[in-house]
Amino acid sequence: MLAPMTTLEILDKLVAFPTVSRDSNRDLIEFIRSFLAERNIEAELICTADGRKANLFATVGSKNVPGVMLSGHTDVVPVDDQNWSIDPFRMQLLSGRIYGRGTADMKGFLACVLSLVGRMAGTTLSKPIHLAFSHDEEVGCIGVRSLIDELEKRPVKPRFVIVGEPTLMRLATGHKGKIAARATCCGVEGHSALAPKALNAIHLACDFVGFIRQSQKEIVEAGSWDESYDVPYTTLHVGQIEGGTALNIVPGKCTVDFEIRNIGRDDGTAILDRLVEGATRIAMKRRSVFPQADIRVDVMNEYPGLTTPLDSEVVRFARRIVDHPNPFNVAFGTEAGLFSSRLGVPAVVCGPGSMDQGHKPDEFVALSQIEACDRMMDRLLDECR
Repeated sequence: MLAPMTTLEILDKLVAFPTVSRDSNRDLIEFIRSFLAERNIEAELICTADGRKANLFATVGSKNVPGVMLSGHTDVVPVDDQNWSIDPFRMQLLSGRIYGRGTADMKGFLACVLSLVGRMAGTTLSKPIHLAFSHDEEVGCIGVRSLIDELEKRPVKPRFVIVGEPTLMRLATGHKGKIAARATCCGVEGHSALAPKALNAIHLACDFVGFIRQSQKEIVEAGSWDESYDVPYTTLHVGQIEGGTALNIVPGKCTVDFEIRNIGRDDGTAILDRLVEGATRIAMKRRSVFPQADIRVDVMNEYPGLTTPLDSEVVRFARRIVDHPNPFNVAFGTEAGLFSSRLGVPAVVCGPGSMDQGHKPDEFVALSQIEACDRMMDRLLDECR
């Protein structure tokens, strides 16, 4: 008989795989596939074209009946230039905290799911449990899209999905959508001694950033608010500016990377369209003298928000299995919005740990959170028998 593994033993294995988004996740995926195969569960891999990364999908129980999907991402953020006091890829349990990269975001949840699978030996399910583990969530929910493409083709889809991002085991039913974009500002190069005879692309960029800031002010003062969020309105944010080659050269090009995080009441695409119109007006003002003046805006990545009705079946189900059943909204984005909007599968978010610890040096999840997640898994199993 196969020796059972505890949740912490599984988590120790998962943390040891350095699945930073820029690197392959295949070793971790192969570990999970072997773990499932040893328990007579077949896993399907959806690989990238180069084979370096893969999503994993598996079903425990009948594939012909809609069931509960448990979803999580396998990639983690980098540890470069972070001041860790421990080895980030070696799990350590100290004073009730489990340290290591990904313990909170979100290998703790994956370990609880696999631990549940290990406890299910010989169990007959009336509702199947699906496992959906993705890659490249941390760089814009990219990897899960190919998994959704595959699930869209199937005649039987999951009934609903629980995405295990860290919520302190509270039930989250909403998050904002996101559009990440780049404005490429084109001017005319020249010698800085003759600066007025050239068109400074950084100045164009500053004008555009000013327009973004003014647009944010208008949203705060006259736009829609949703008090269920920590920041109750749509936010516009400039994260990176790059331009110029030397101080004595008027720069001919400058890029501005910015994002829109919109509440459900706001149309992120419509807000982007207004920003593009503003960029065009800024460039047009200079074209009578500099025909090359231009600000081009390109969308780099986007994902939809999540607004799951509080009276929906998935919320009623989740309330029965969690310790804290009162729904709330999270500030960060998840793959749940894609499952809901593209696949039509209702989604909620609930998992161990806090995003306050995610992405930081000495990332940790409290042992009590892992224990609470294991309790949720046991209740889920009871619901699926």
